[in-house]
Amino acid sequence: MESDMSNVSRTGKEEINNATSQTTFGKSVESQAQIQDAQASPDAGGEMLNIYRLEPIAAPDDPRWDNSPGHGTVVVAARTAGDARIVAAARELDFMEVDAAPAEDVTTVNASAFRDDKLYTVIEIERHRGDVTRGILDGAVAVDTIRPVQSD
Repeated sequence: MESDMSNVSRTGKEEINNATSQTTFGKSVESQAQIQDAQASPDAGGEMLNIYRLEPIAAPDDPRWDNSPGHGTVVVAARTAGDARIVAAARELDFMEVDAAPAEDVTTVNASAFRDDKLYTVIEIERHRGDVTRGILDGAVAVDTIRPVQSD
């Protein structure tokens, strides 16, 4: 008997499993937002956004800060609380912009302190604002979060 390398199995009389799901790629709020961002001009406005405050919640001596330096409190205009983390993290310098290696992915944006719910909390402070543009409204995000490779 020929060895079947698939992990799909059929037992009983149910339909054949072809290892696909009924989920549809690109239909989440975040996916739709990314698609719109890619198609929109930089000053496209009129979108209803929420205002979020990202605040550090970990103790100053928490070892997580060693991997992801903090920036203090930042206020952003974003679509969702998750999008607020993405907006803030996007302002940090990415490894691809300097002579450094990524921590664990093809980008260092996933290593941002803003993306860690043990380091930062997201607090919604206003809803349905059409007079703001998606981005940072208050606070400073340092770009020195990545240390370039030093030559000997």
